[in-house]
Amino acid sequence: MDALLTAADSALRTLFARHHANRPTPMWAGESPTPAPLTDAEKATSSALMRVNHVGEVCAQALYTAQALATKNDALRQHLSAACKEETDHLAWTEQRLRDLGGRTSWLNPLWYAGSFGIGYAAAKLGGDRMSLGFVVETERQVEAHLESHLGLLPANDGPSRAIVAQMKTDEAQHAKDALAAGAAQLPAPFKALMQLAAKVMTTVAHRV
Repeated sequence: MDALLTAADSALRTLFARHHANRPTPMWAGESPTPAPLTDAEKATSSALMRVNHVGEVCAQALYTAQALATKNDALRQHLSAACKEETDHLAWTEQRLRDLGGRTSWLNPLWYAGSFGIGYAAAKLGGDRMSLGFVVETERQVEAHLESHLGLLPANDGPSRAIVAQMKTDEAQHAKDALAAGAAQLPAPFKALMQLAAKVMTTVAHRV
């Protein structure tokens, strides 16, 4: 019962609370300390991309929470909880940046959360801890590649957004390394393909809704 209440509390906080980062918001270290103001079109582009990134963090919270609920391994639960806390920084950073840009989070966040929670719980229960960690590795690798693409799509003078995305990319790579070190199993190719398809649907829809 305690585990279920903790999972429910995590879901409510992720979806409805304003998040507070434990680390300072990343600062841009580009060549120009005072970039030109963003145009309305550039703000719209950045807002759409940061909304997608925010959705990715909502999904990460759901995935880690579900896997922590499903596992009976205390050490793995602590590992997942630690990663979840770091992802909260990402939620706070992307939320604040969206507010700064005059943007909004996705209206479908409850749907994204529920879907990711179901995938994470099923992976942990059906495949065991090593398969669960394998999902973490593959998820983080796909997110890392996705964030790399956003660095090429964000307006060149949107330093604040670029700094956040760059730090998130570094963190996601570390999460994948940590999961591998914890004994992650290699996912079969069909699972990877399905995850890529689901991610494509999510990013396409969240870009607009």
